[in-house]
Amino acid sequence: MIIYGVALLAICTLAGVILGDLLGVLLGVKSNVGGVGIAMILLICARLYMQKRGGMSEGCEMGVGFWGAMYIPVVVAMAAQQNVVTALKGGPIAVIAAIGSVLVCGCTIAIISRINKGEPLPKEADADHDSVIAPNAAATVSPAGGR
Repeated sequence: MIIYGVALLAICTLAGVILGDLLGVLLGVKSNVGGVGIAMILLICARLYMQKRGGMSEGCEMGVGFWGAMYIPVVVAMAAQQNVVTALKGGPIAVIAAIGSVLVCGCTIAIISRINKGEPLPKEADADHDSVIAPNAAATVSPAGGR
C-alpha cells in the first residue's frame, strides 16, 4: 500500500527533525540544522535497505516515489522561511554548517553510488535517426503556445 511509503517518510522525517534539533544544540544554534536533509538521506538509506531485503512492495515504492518527487518543492518552501542574511550576520557557524552539510551529502551520495551499482542506462539514439516515422517529411516547428 502507498500508506506504507508515507509511513516510512513520516518516520524518517521525525528522526531527521530530532537529529537536526540535536545537531543545532551541539553547534549552539537555536534552530533545526539540516533536519529535512537528514530525513531524506534516511529515507534513501531505508529504501535501499528494504529493496535489498525484499521488503519494499510496489505500493510502498509508489509512496516513497511520490514523496521523493515532492522533496524539491518542500525544501524550497522551507528555505523561503529562513532568513539567510540574519543567519550570516549571526556568525560563521551558519556557513560552517552549510559547508559541512554539503560535504556530508556529497560523501553519502558517493557511498550510495558505490554500494548500489545498478545497470547502465541504454544508449541514446542518434540525432540523425529522429525521423524514423516519416524520413522524407520536413520537420515542422510550432510556435510557443502550440498554435
